Amino acid sequence: MAEFAASQPAPRRIAYLGPEGTFTEAALRSQPDLVNDELVPMRTFVDVLNATQEGEADLGFVAIENAIEGTVNITLDTLAFDTNLLIQREVVLDIEMNLMAAPGTKMSDVRTVASHPVANAQCRAFLSKELPDVDVQPANSTAAAAEAAASAPGVAAFGPRIAGERYGLDILATDIADIPGNQTRFVLVGPAGVAPQSGHDKTTLVLTQREDKPGSLVAILHEFSARNLNLSKLTSRPARTTLGQYCFIIDLIGHISDDVVANCLTNVRAKHADVKFLGSYPAAGNGSTKQRELASDAWTDAKDWMDGLRGQIS
Repeated sequence: MAEFAASQPAPRRIAYLGPEGTFTEAALRSQPDLVNDELVPMRTFVDVLNATQEGEADLGFVAIENAIEGTVNITLDTLAFDTNLLIQREVVLDIEMNLMAAPGTKMSDVRTVASHPVANAQCRAFLSKELPDVDVQPANSTAAAAEAAASAPGVAAFGPRIAGERYGLDILATDIADIPGNQTRFVLVGPAGVAPQSGHDKTTLVLTQREDKPGSLVAILHEFSARNLNLSKLTSRPARTTLGQYCFIIDLIGHISDDVVANCLTNVRAKHADVKFLGSYPAAGNGSTKQRELASDAWTDAKDWMDGLRGQIS
């Protein structure tokens, strides 16, 4: 009988912030199971999310938070209000910011610095000290700025080393972010499906209070604290209704399949607020792999213990 090779799954289309050479691409390429898919660069984070929502891409990959600048609001707002996408995983990338320009350019030649607004904001001290008189311009991405700097005399760009390599730029200064150890958090999103429980997970929610009165937020937070659920992030965003109305975006440690998480969210929705679920997914960083291994071992040990108890039932 003839043997047939197992058919390979078709590559997925994964949209990300382009052009080639962005920090987003570098973070995406850090994931071994994603690099062989079809990577589709797009102009803005909103374009990435809309393409994923409309089915033009199977998955989207976007930045959601930076250690220096905080939340990437356009990403969070689009997920909260404009799309129905679920976070499948998070990826944390160490950010090394460089000043780059066309070959032969000296620091004294630089008249304009361009980059993504988040990148520009991360280098304020460097600009103030080294380039106090330059014009700072926004760009759609760090790679778009690098591409422009390659053909524009006197223009430099902030961005990753990968962008300088892609567009043939010289590195004028390295590791110039205001705060050392800068990191950016990215998320992989898709139109459906909740990532399976890994043993060390996060759940992201959007909570909109039904009634704004003294103590209403405290009552919501009490539902989490009463169940010993740790909130790793709590931020507010305008609710897009009337002035002064806000919703709250929460990251909690745990998975929707955990009974305690499910019970908490049921109570919050029944008693306090509308809840939009943005996904449960494996947490990144802070020894996540080790924590997942320990959690797996603990669950195996606990299951064996319970099976032993139940085995005594006559």
